[in-house]
Amino acid sequence: MLAVAVVLAGCSISTDDEAADGGPTDPATSTADPSTSTAEPTEPTEPGAAADAAVARFYDQQVAWEPCAGGFECGTVEVPVDYAAPGGDTIELSVNRRPADGKSPQGALIVNPGGPGASGVSYAPQAAAQFGPEVLAAYDVVGFDPRGVADSEPVECLDDAGVDELLASDPDPDTTVEVDETERLLTDFAAGCAADAGALLPHLSTTDVARDLDVIRAVMGDDQLHYYGASYGTFIGAVYAELFPETVGRVVLDGAIDPALDIEEVNKEQAAGFETALRAYVGNCVAQPQCPLGDDLDAGVERIGSFLDDLDAEPLPAGSGRELTQSLGLYGIALPLYVESYWPVLDQALTQAFDGDGVALLALADAYWGRTASGYTSNMAQVIYAVNCLDDPSDATVADIEASIPAFEQAAPTFGRTFAWSPLACAQWPAEAAAPVPDIDAEGAAPIMVVGTTRDPATPYEWAQSLADQLDSGVLLTREGDGHTGYGQGNTCIDATVDDYLVDGAVPAADSRRC
Repeated sequence: MLAVAVVLAGCSISTDDEAADGGPTDPATSTADPSTSTAEPTEPTEPGAAADAAVARFYDQQVAWEPCAGGFECGTVEVPVDYAAPGGDTIELSVNRRPADGKSPQGALIVNPGGPGASGVSYAPQAAAQFGPEVLAAYDVVGFDPRGVADSEPVECLDDAGVDELLASDPDPDTTVEVDETERLLTDFAAGCAADAGALLPHLSTTDVARDLDVIRAVMGDDQLHYYGASYGTFIGAVYAELFPETVGRVVLDGAIDPALDIEEVNKEQAAGFETALRAYVGNCVAQPQCPLGDDLDAGVERIGSFLDDLDAEPLPAGSGRELTQSLGLYGIALPLYVESYWPVLDQALTQAFDGDGVALLALADAYWGRTASGYTSNMAQVIYAVNCLDDPSDATVADIEASIPAFEQAAPTFGRTFAWSPLACAQWPAEAAAPVPDIDAEGAAPIMVVGTTRDPATPYEWAQSLADQLDSGVLLTREGDGHTGYGQGNTCIDATVDDYLVDGAVPAADSRRC
C-alpha cells in the first residue's frame, strides 16, 4: 500500500466493496509506561519453543465459535504479546471461518489479504467467493486479523481528523517549511502510536504475526499449514515457512514481497512498478475515443505528472469542505491501478478532475484507505507504519533522502519523489522489533507456490521471481497481465493451476508455469 512517507507493499484489492466487520476492541492489557515502548531487539525463539508448557497452552486452546455474517463462524484466539515471555500479557486475535462444503475436508485454508493492516476477517468472504468449488469443498476458509489490525488489539495512533491530516499532507516536501511540517506530523504520529499501543508496539513485526499464524494453524486442528497470502500476506507466509518449514503444507504466495531488499530498494522498485502500471493504464486510455489524457502515451503520462504538481500548488475542491491534495490525488490514481476493471472509473475521475472537480478522485482515495462519511472502517493507514518500521527500520535523514531523489525520479518519473521520502517515517519510529525478521530460504519446506503478475503495480513481478529463487522449494507461477495479484483475476489458467495445487498438491511442470 502507498502511505504518506511510507510507500510499501500493499494489500490485495477485491472488486467487492465489503467493509470491515465490527469495531475496535480494547487495547492490550499492560502496566508498561507507553513512553518506554522502545525495546532492544532480541533473537526470535526457535520453533521448538512451542513444546514449552508456557507456549503449548496457546496451541491447545479451543475456539468458542459463534454464527456470524455470511454463513461464517466467528471467534477469538489467544496469543502471547511476547513469545519470548509467554507467561506475560496476552491479546486476542479475531478469527472467522466458512466451513467446508465437502463431507471430508482436508483442513483449514487460512487467508490473508496483505497491507500490512488489512483485515483477514473481512477478506475471508471475498476470498471464498474467488476460490473454486473444489477448494471450498476441501477446506474450511479461515480469516484472521493480525495483531494490531482491525479487531485484534488495533493500533490507533490518531483520531479520524488526525488521520485525514496525515493522509492529505505533502508526500514530497520540497521546501524547508514543508519538510519541517512533514517531520512534525510524523513525530506526532509516532508519539501517538507509542501512547496507544504501549508495550505491544515492539511486538507487531511480521515474525510475531507468523508465530501467531502457527498457533492458529494448530488451533484449527491441522498438522500442516495450508495458506493463501496476497501481497504483504506473502511476507507473512515466507517468514512462517522460514520459522516452521516442517509444518508447511500447501502455501500460495500471490503478489510476492522480496524479503532480500532493503527499504530503499523496496521503495525504488515499487515506484517503478507503479510507473509501469500507470503506463499500461495510460496506453489503454489513449487508444480509446475521448480519453482525458489525449492520444499519445508519453504525453498522457506527463499530463498526470503535471496534474499532480498542480495539486501540490493548489488543491481542488472536492465537496463536503474537503480538498483533493497532491497525496490524495496520488491515492486516487493508485487504487484503479490495482484492478484493471477499475480503469474506466479512473478515466471518469480524471475527466472531472481536469475540469476542476476533485470529488470522484477523492472518493477513490477514500476507498483506498477505507474512509467513509462516518469515519474510517480500517486502521490500515496507521498500522502499516507500525509493522513496516519494525520489519525494515531506517535511520535516513532528510539529506539522505534529498540525495536519493534523482535515482528515484529516473526509475519512476511520476511516482519517484514520493517513494524517495518514504524512509522518513521509520526514522521517527519509537520502537525496535523484539522479534526481527529472519533471513529466508525455508529449507526443508514442501513446495511453495509463488504467483507473480508481469505488470503488478504494488509488488513488481521481479519480486515474485526473487522470492521463488530464495525459497528452497519455491515454484514460480507467472500471470501475464495487469493489476495486483494473479489468482481470481479472470485468468482461468492461473485459477485452475492454483486450485489443483491446493486440492491435490499438484505442482505444475516448469514449461507450464506461465499463463
